[in-house]
Amino acid sequence: MDSIDSIEKNLAEIKENIRLAAERAGRRPEDITLLGVTKTIDCERIQRLVDLGIKNLGENRVQELMEKLDVIEGDVSWHLIGSLQTNKVKYIIGKVALIHSVDSIRLAREISKRSETAGLLSDILIEINAAGEESKHGFEPDEVPAVIEELRKLGGIRVKGLMTVAPYVENPENNRIYFKKMRQLFVDIKAKNGDNIDMTYLSMGMTNDYITAIEEGADIVRIGTGIFGMRNYTTGGSVL
Repeated sequence: MDSIDSIEKNLAEIKENIRLAAERAGRRPEDITLLGVTKTIDCERIQRLVDLGIKNLGENRVQELMEKLDVIEGDVSWHLIGSLQTNKVKYIIGKVALIHSVDSIRLAREISKRSETAGLLSDILIEINAAGEESKHGFEPDEVPAVIEELRKLGGIRVKGLMTVAPYVENPENNRIYFKKMRQLFVDIKAKNGDNIDMTYLSMGMTNDYITAIEEGADIVRIGTGIFGMRNYTTGGSVL
């Protein structure tokens, strides 16, 4: 893990990369949200990032999210980006700005039920397994039209877009095909916006491939290692 003093330098480099990638794609850099992934990161480093102006933070695990919510100071929007079990939904309703990892109808129904009970509207993204990896969560792309129709029936939720975790590759160009596929799927669904379907965000791209993802239409990029350096995974969990 990099020193706390390295965060500002790392962040500046990432912001410049985002600017250049957006300009190459004919997009505005300010339309792309940099989500700081804080999994296993201590609160001192997270607070440093927030003080540098990053207000959107992503956590993988509900327990870590709950531990950090009341510690980090500032106008912060928390996102749940890791796999979410139905029995953990009750803890995060009303506490996160966006749930990125809705990977089953069962989970969507639980979020809907808990949100309606609380009198809230929860924004969610549908997780897509764009590369068809057995080790990854998410719907297959060809399942999505039917999934959308099921989600239209649910109250208490608003489908704000799509998310994918692309394969980890040495050459980010190898993931361009999946990002293109995600963008086309996003556009196709957006054309049928209505009811509780409001396609706004395409969450894709991480430290190793966020530049390519932006070139292909990402609105949210999820970056942890690029900001904080390599993590200590002895606490468990998978790399994101």
